[in-house]
Amino acid sequence: MITTTEALAAFCARLASHPFVTVDTEFLRETTYWPELCLIQMAGPDDAGIVDPLVEGLDLTPFFELMANTAVVKVFHAARQDIEIVVNRGNLVPHPIFDTQVAAMVCGFGESISYDQLVSRITGAPIDKSSRFTDWSHRPLSEKQLDYALADVTHLRDVYLELVSRLEAEGRGHWLADEMAVLESRATYEMDPEDAWKRLKMRVKKPVELCVLKHVAAWREREARTRNVPRGRVIKDDAIYEIAQQQPRDAEALGRLRTIARGWERSAQGAKLLEVVNEALATPKEEMPRLPRHRQAPEGAQAAVELLRVLLKMTVETENVAAKIIASSDDLESIAIDGENADVPALKGWRRDLFGDRALKLIRGEVALRFTGKKVDALDL
Repeated sequence: MITTTEALAAFCARLASHPFVTVDTEFLRETTYWPELCLIQMAGPDDAGIVDPLVEGLDLTPFFELMANTAVVKVFHAARQDIEIVVNRGNLVPHPIFDTQVAAMVCGFGESISYDQLVSRITGAPIDKSSRFTDWSHRPLSEKQLDYALADVTHLRDVYLELVSRLEAEGRGHWLADEMAVLESRATYEMDPEDAWKRLKMRVKKPVELCVLKHVAAWREREARTRNVPRGRVIKDDAIYEIAQQQPRDAEALGRLRTIARGWERSAQGAKLLEVVNEALATPKEEMPRLPRHRQAPEGAQAAVELLRVLLKMTVETENVAAKIIASSDDLESIAIDGENADVPALKGWRRDLFGDRALKLIRGEVALRFTGKKVDALDL
């Protein structure tokens, strides 16, 4: 365990001399809005260590400097939450990065493969899962727990090197560029409270209900951040839906809602919430938000989507790549309805070469699907 700033600086200096470093973090966030960083694990080609960020007085600056070092590739598995911690604690997004889960999809290991499954398939090494649900904030940690944590980055070295080799051999390295650009964008990790309503299911049917929903969701997001508690600790999603539909203007009306705990309507939080609701209800009618409208697909479009889905499945099997990284269900629907005018990733770059052009030919009637030799293939007409 690295517990001093001096030891951390020396460790990061050694890692910075190599072309890549594997990184993982252990954290807790069940009771907080921001994840509580409990461990940092890192490894280079011939070095590995664990940093204890809970040690009083430990300065993590050397770690953040390494994350910002553009000469070193930062390798993660399922990177988003680890990067979120670096953004929140270090005010930077690591660059460049390599996410082995995304790379595994490109290399034909299926969709969203877990770390232990990927390690097993590439290296054959078993992963002891018994420490998976450890309380990483507890000290001291046992040797077994530390071994488990360190294995998250030591095996990752072999996984990374194997995936890079496969990507180079198949000429697919550039396929990762779009996905890594999303992970390296600061916007990915910065939620504007005014956009918090987008996390919720659309259970409202009127503009005024949507207006209240937006205001209350933004208020909850700000409260959760300020108090550093999970969103549900401020107010639950079901309560937001009910408030949007019932639009209580005073404590008495708020107290009648089934999703509100008895007496909460008279609390300081309840008073703030009522202010937000009344502010939303005071919005002029012409300024009320419009309800998002799901486009009505023309007759027969769903059948076209199913044909495109078969073509996608054929492409996945032929090219040995995960469907998720080529086209989403929304992509297929847009192509079926809008054709060449569909503004979707599946019709851009390497995805178009791999799937998009043939998908357009299919909906134009220039390609037929046929069942032959106990499998489906495509026939140019």
